[in-house]
Amino acid sequence: MNTPILEFRGSFDFLSNFYVAKVTWAGIEWPSSENAYQAAKAAPEEWAKFINITPGQAKRLGKQVKMREDWELVKDGIMLDIVREKFMQNIELMEKLLATGDAPLQEGNWWGDRYWGVSPVNSGNGKNKLGKILESIRKEFSVAYAVPQDQGIIYYDSRPEDSIP
Repeated sequence: MNTPILEFRGSFDFLSNFYVAKVTWAGIEWPSSENAYQAAKAAPEEWAKFINITPGQAKRLGKQVKMREDWELVKDGIMLDIVREKFMQNIELMEKLLATGDAPLQEGNWWGDRYWGVSPVNSGNGKNKLGKILESIRKEFSVAYAVPQDQGIIYYDSRPEDSIP
């Protein structure tokens, strides 16, 4: 599949951080990767606020918390870690990600996010960091070898250090 995926909706909604798929990160089970990411902006003593809410509520709450001082330095690495965990812990989602082949992944959005995505609101401009993270994770696991087991497929860790976008 070479056709670009231009937004994470419909059959590609699983690529979105708003997709509800439990993910354990920092020792806590979150309802979605968005909840974990938004919580990471705040001090750990505030994280409980992000657990029993929707991804949309988590995003709104993430705009209201006191942001950790090093956020701009660490946010890309945190996003990579959380999204990687989402796919490692939800094998059916990993299989769907791998099934996108080498298609470019673009987090197209209407709300104007030009950092994590690309927005027609801004003439289609954007860094598309989330799309690049997803492509990086897909590449990591497409080169990892898998061994069939009675309970399914076990993916072995093969995280090249230079794979971070």
